[in-house]
Amino acid sequence: MKVILLQDVKSLGKKGDTVNVNDGYARNFILPKKLGVEATGANVNDLKLQKANQEKIAKEQLDAATELGKKIDSISVTVPIKVGEGGRAFGAVTGKEIAKALADQHKIEVDKKKIVLSDSLKSVGEFDVPIRLHTKVTAQLKVHVEPEK
Repeated sequence: MKVILLQDVKSLGKKGDTVNVNDGYARNFILPKKLGVEATGANVNDLKLQKANQEKIAKEQLDAATELGKKIDSISVTVPIKVGEGGRAFGAVTGKEIAKALADQHKIEVDKKKIVLSDSLKSVGEFDVPIRLHTKVTAQLKVHVEPEK
């Protein structure tokens, strides 16, 4: 019996795969547990439509991330930090502060978890900070860390 899997099934296949299984296995395990449906003409067409829709959504997300990446590459943000004598910084600039500065200064909302800092920025200066907008798109944001006045 041909079955379209609705969920990943160990040692059988991944979601969306069409697999051949024994009739008893399909009737007694896969179908009752809603792990798959019988591969009829209507179900196969539904699967094709779902895959096409998912591909379209993924392409739209990639295009939006690419456009936002180009915008972020061309701008910079300024983040103040408290500085003591001798130019030593108190604390550090984290992804949360960079995301807030980006939202305040340029009206671009970016999740702080997408800002990739290998280490917090603990000194005054200019830094290139990578922002992972999509699995295939990473933008470089210029961050100016200045002493707080």
